Amino acid sequence: MKLVRKDIEKDNAGQVTLIPEEAEDMWHAYNLLQVGDSLRASTFRKVQTESSTGSVGSNRIRTTLTLCVETIDFDSQACQLRVKGTNIQENEYVKMGAYHTIELEPNRQFTLAKKQWDSVMLDRIEQACDPGWSADVAAVVMQEGLAHVCLVTPSMTLTRAKIEVNIPRKRRGNCSQHDRALERFYEQVMQAIQRHISFDVVKCVLVASPGFVREQFCDYMFQQAVKTDNKLLLENRSKFLQVHASSGHKYALKEALCDPAVTSRLADTKAAGEVKALDDFYKMLQHEPDRAFYGLKHVEKANEAMAIDTLLISDELFRHQDVATRSRYVKLVDSVRENMGTVRFFSSLHVSGEQLGQLTGVAAILRFPVAELSDQEDESSSEED
Repeated sequence: MKLVRKDIEKDNAGQVTLIPEEAEDMWHAYNLLQVGDSLRASTFRKVQTESSTGSVGSNRIRTTLTLCVETIDFDSQACQLRVKGTNIQENEYVKMGAYHTIELEPNRQFTLAKKQWDSVMLDRIEQACDPGWSADVAAVVMQEGLAHVCLVTPSMTLTRAKIEVNIPRKRRGNCSQHDRALERFYEQVMQAIQRHISFDVVKCVLVASPGFVREQFCDYMFQQAVKTDNKLLLENRSKFLQVHASSGHKYALKEALCDPAVTSRLADTKAAGEVKALDDFYKMLQHEPDRAFYGLKHVEKANEAMAIDTLLISDELFRHQDVATRSRYVKLVDSVRENMGTVRFFSSLHVSGEQLGQLTGVAAILRFPVAELSDQEDESSSEED
């Protein structure tokens, strides 16, 4: 994302002009947009024209509109963002108050105005415009007959290809059908890797599977690369890292990212940092439950005691339509930072973010045990009994 202009007043009202440069920038734009915001962007409008002879025709005309946002629709697979609202600025082709839907396009600037820019929104703009935040990890999660080729960006896990091939069982004395099907499967996975992974950007390609599937696949792939003199794969051989996963399904990617060999290799990527923070939270919950809280009320109590060391929070919570609820989360984030705590934002499109979502979307690792809250609950429940 490219920041063209930023005009924000002391009262935090103002506007920013941004240019989305890649698919993931649409996800950032989706998280910045809220109902009631003002969005100015270039769009197409179907306009009816009447010629001098009286015949009526229609043309698609490109025009720039300013909408008051009413609905926001994001397609996570295609990374497309559509914004519907009413026109709030005089236009040659569109009446005031008329409805229109703008589809934000890559490399076309848009201006977003808000009555209140909070710290979380401003942080997201900073992240989106930081060139270090790019898809630097790719992963192939596989088992016999099923594979997912994914890109792990700082904000989401994108499934680029799903390969399914029916593998017949080995029969006594005849394995040829099984071997042929397996070879066909490996070939399709290899083609998907070449088609969907940009080795110029990607620092590491994880190949994760149960058993020996990953070793067999990597042996096959590099043997084929040598036979066909495939320089792309041979030059990037060092980027492939084999790790264990329980299955070929997308959710098994979290296990692969938790592997110590992977975390050391990906030490500088946000994705691995998120997974490690969630892993630390689960370990704390298991061994010292008084230092691991989840749920907004519990986390707020811990924050009042200035006990939060690391706050884990899902970006989904900041898309809440209720302003009071949203500002409650923003206040929590600001307060943790003031108390020298670390805040980690989890993307709801990321495997780690999906898991955090199952824990209400907000959790905290504490500096010291806070037992009062659980004690109070025990007392209140005993009184009720």
